[in-house]
Amino acid sequence: MKESVIMPDENNSSELTNELIYRKYLMNSEQRRQFFRELNMPEYIAMHIIAETASKETIYSGRTYLKDISDKMQISIRQTSKIIANLRDRGLVQWAHDGNGADGTYVIITDSGKNLMEKQETMLKDYYGRVIDKFGIKKMIQLLQMMKELETVMSTELEETEELTNDNE
Repeated sequence: MKESVIMPDENNSSELTNELIYRKYLMNSEQRRQFFRELNMPEYIAMHIIAETASKETIYSGRTYLKDISDKMQISIRQTSKIIANLRDRGLVQWAHDGNGADGTYVIITDSGKNLMEKQETMLKDYYGRVIDKFGIKKMIQLLQMMKELETVMSTELEETEELTNDNE
C-alpha cells in the first residue's frame, strides 16, 4: 500500500520525532513480514554472527561464544540464550560449553543452519540489491553513515538521561 508522504515541519521537533518513529516502524514491520518467515530478525542476526565468526575466526574451530553474540547484538546473555535455544531446538546450531561451562558457552552452526542462512541471505541480497540499484549506492552509503551517527547521538542522549535520573534519585 502506497502512502502520500507529508514531510514534517523542520521546526517542529514533535512532528520530526513522530515521523522518525513511524518510518522506523514501517521499515521493520514490513520487511520482517516479507523476509523473516523461517527466522525472525534476532535469530537471523545471531545466525549471521555465528556464520561470520566461523568463517573468519579459524582459531575457534567454528565456535562462537554466547558472550560475543550478546555483545554484538547488544542484548543480555539471558536474551541471547533464549534465541540460541530456539535455534538449537530447530537443529540450526549445536550448543556446548568448554570444560564445566565456566570457561564459556558456545555454538556451532549446523549444515541445516548453513543452508537456511544461505537461502535467507540470497533472498535479502536480491531484494536489497534491487533497492540499492534504484536508490543509488552513494545515497545508501550516506544514509547508513547518517543512521550510524543518529544512533550514536541517540545512545549518548539516553546515557545522559539515565545519568540525570540516577543523580536525582
